[in-house]
Order: sequence, then structure tokens, then C-alpha cells
Amino acid sequence: MAGQTASERKDLSTLLGGHLRENGMLMALVAIVAFFTIVLQLREQPVNFLQPQIITNVFLQNGHIIVLALGMLLVIVAGHIDLSVGSVAAFTGAIAAWLTVQQGLPYYVVIPLTLIVGGIIGAMQGYWIAFWRIPSFIVTLAGMMVFRGATMWMLGGQNIGPFPREFQAMSNGFIPDLLGIGRPHGLTLLVIAVAIIAVFLFGLRGRAREQQFSVVQEPMAFFIGRNVLIALALAFVGYQLASFRGLPNVLVVVTLLTVLYAFLTENTSIGRRIYAVGGNEKAAKLSGIKTDRLVFFCFVNMGVLSALAGMMVTARLNSATPKAGTGFELVAIASVFIGGASMTGGSGKIMGVVIGALFMGVMNMGMSIMSIGIDYQQMIIGLVLLAAVIFDVYSKNK
Repeated sequence: MAGQTASERKDLSTLLGGHLRENGMLMALVAIVAFFTIVLQLREQPVNFLQPQIITNVFLQNGHIIVLALGMLLVIVAGHIDLSVGSVAAFTGAIAAWLTVQQGLPYYVVIPLTLIVGGIIGAMQGYWIAFWRIPSFIVTLAGMMVFRGATMWMLGGQNIGPFPREFQAMSNGFIPDLLGIGRPHGLTLLVIAVAIIAVFLFGLRGRAREQQFSVVQEPMAFFIGRNVLIALALAFVGYQLASFRGLPNVLVVVTLLTVLYAFLTENTSIGRRIYAVGGNEKAAKLSGIKTDRLVFFCFVNMGVLSALAGMMVTARLNSATPKAGTGFELVAIASVFIGGASMTGGSGKIMGVVIGALFMGVMNMGMSIMSIGIDYQQMIIGLVLLAAVIFDVYSKNK
């Protein structure tokens, strides 16, 4: 009996350790929000960190980072890196500005054309990486410099703008209340209620699948506690958004992309093969997986998402600027690693990346409200990234 008890304890410890990387960032996000909420209330001039305007601004100012991080996750899971996403976002933003402002094309033509340009750029870089085996660090570093220079050349060192209201709505617009309730925003409340129900249903479905394949499950109490925490957070954020202006268009786009990429990575053969390539490329190739095509797909996808992020930033700023996109690649990479992805490839989840990006967004927003200088902000973000990588290495060694 004593040996059986020790074995059961070991299994439980292993189980909780396996879910620690998956759920650790969620707890960290809650902790950092609570920290800023308390600290800002203790100031001489208290600030409500959870007021609707601040919550809305977190999504508006970080939507493009989440978009970039979704694509960067696939690249990193496949065992590569992309340093050019910030420059590609700036260049495609300039393309969108040129087509809209100077050529007078409507937004419904500009958006798909710009996405195609992003896909072509991703294909150009992915070709050398996937088929010629040139290290992605070198190819994308060259791309970062090339497209940064191309952006300056295209804009002539000046800003291009303003944009039509329809194009600006991509980043600054809000979903109208189709239910006609007014305030609070009825459609937002309905969407949040559906989202909460979906969280529980998909969670229960996942547990049933694990039980079907005899996978060791997390304790039911831990499962319920986590999902209740998520439901409460969704309900609070949803009500705050509904009491302001409702759902931002950016949040809708990010949510749809998150669901799409979560399905791609967890429920399709392409997603599973990308993880296999990152885990052991030689074994994946011997098992019949066309690894070069998958790597090529990851970079084409990254180019398309970079173009989308570039348009989102351009629409929010209402102009294309030569310095747009500076540092985007570092923030996207940091979001992926902070969200639990492995730096050696083969592991990482979409929801972890989204939470990692929101964590960085909340930190930047909180530190800005506290009037912490950009120099200290950069040092703090760097230390957080280092801690995340150290935790990844420690977990693998354990």
C-alpha cells in the first residue's frame, strides 16, 4: 500500500507539472492584472486599471501583436525563426497606404491585394529556407533590412495618410449592437455568454477525448477551478466592454484567428505534422512527411499575417510611417516564448501565445500608466523573457 500511495503521488505530481507550463501564464496574467489594479489604486490620484477604456485600449493596441504571434508560433514550432515580420508589416502597410491614398482603390480591394503581397514575401523567404536549407535567421535578417529600406524608399521618408473611415474601422471600429439594446451593448453580452458556454463544452469534450485514449487527466477540481476562473474573467471583461462601446473589430478578428489556428494546430494533419517537424525533422521526413513544404507553408502564412498586422497598425495610426513595425518581431517572439512555446521547436499552444501577448500588453499598459520610463520597461520585459526561457529549460531538464 505504501508503494502504491507513493506511485499515486508521483503520478499526480507529474500531472500537475505537465499542466504547469500550460496554465502558468494564465495565473501570471491574473496576478499581473491584480498587481496593477492594487498599485494604481494606492496612488495619490487613484486609477481604476479595470475601467472599460483601459481594457478596450489593451485590445486595440495589442491586436497586431497577437496576429503576429499566431504566425510566429507555427514558425517556431517548426524549428525556425522570423526576424523580418516588423519590416514586412511596415512595408505592407506602406503598400496599403499607396493603394488607398494615392491610387484611390476601395478598402475591399486593398485588403486582399495587401495580403497577397504579404504571402508573396513569405514565399520568397520560405523558398530559400525550406528548399535551399539556408538558415532562417540569416534569410529573415536579410529580409528585415531589405523591407525596412523598401519601406523608406516607398514612403520617401514621409507619412502617407489619412485613410477613409472604412479602412480605419479595421482597427478603430466597433461592432454595432444588432440587438438594439443600447448600453450595455446587447450583442457583446450575448457573444460573451456563448463564449463562456463554449469554454466549458470544449473543455469537457477534451477530457472525454483524453479518457477515450486513456490519457492521464488533470484532477477534476483543478479543471473546474481553471474554467470557472476563465468564465469569470470573460464575464467581467465582456461586461466592461459592453458598458463602453462594445466589441472592437480588432478583438473580433483576433478571436476568429485564434479559433482558426487552434483548430489548425490541434485538429488537422497539417498542424500535427508541423509539430512533428519541429520535434524531430529527420524522423518526420523518414515517416513520409514533406517537411520542406510544411516549412514553406509556415513562412507564407507568416507573410500573410504580417501584412494583416501591418494594415491594422496603419489603420490605427491613420497613416503609414517609415518607422512603423520597429521591434514588432521581438515582441512577437517574446509573446511566443512567454506563452510556453519551446525555443527548440516542437511544442507550444495557441492559447498560451495569446495569453503571453496579453501579458506583455497588460505590462506595457500598466507601466505606462505608472509613468515608468521606456528604458525601465525594456529591461523589465527582457527579464520576463529570460525567466520564461529559463523556466522552459528547467522544465525540460526535469
